[in-house]
Amino acid sequence: MTDGVVAALLIFKPDAAYRLAPRAAIWRFLKNREDIRLKGLRWFHPPEELIQRHYDFLQSRPFFPWLVDFMSALPVVVGKIEADPPALERLRYDLGETRIQEARPGSIRERFGIYGGVNCLHVSDSPESGAKETELWSHYVQLEGLEALLGERSDEPDHTYRLRSLAAQVSAGVHKDLAAATILELLQEETDLIGEDLATFGRIILDAF
Repeated sequence: MTDGVVAALLIFKPDAAYRLAPRAAIWRFLKNREDIRLKGLRWFHPPEELIQRHYDFLQSRPFFPWLVDFMSALPVVVGKIEADPPALERLRYDLGETRIQEARPGSIRERFGIYGGVNCLHVSDSPESGAKETELWSHYVQLEGLEALLGERSDEPDHTYRLRSLAAQVSAGVHKDLAAATILELLQEETDLIGEDLATFGRIILDAF
């Protein structure tokens, strides 16, 4: 890296990796930016141990077991970004706040996140965390090299806003079973997953609510 350039870890979380229309839109958002350099991108199935280490600062939170399952149940798309610190700050601003209900209007998470922590992407939040996270993940996966072919267009539907409304119902216990069943139907329309992988995808999404 040249002087002033820092690294950040990038992860397409399962909700962004497998919902094809949001994934294509997010990939366009990243690929067309001139203020960052994407050094690597590939599919990788992280082990639970890695996710536990990555999110060790959240171990005391009640949602930690779900988070580990969410991030390790299926392969995700992981890579490395290089940019100067102000560019990474702009990227994180455009990404939006972590919790979907608080995400800034027009941000990636407000447009494509479903609910709560089902929030599309992880991007390191500082030069220090970027260095720590890329070092950690590099022991498990090669972060250099663009191997994942994500595509910039998709013919599948984007049900984000219906999914968000239904997730709020599940979370509030309102029409919970019907809302959960409808979420699974909509996710199936958005993805090309089948069989056990589709069932796993639906489970880790619903467990968030």
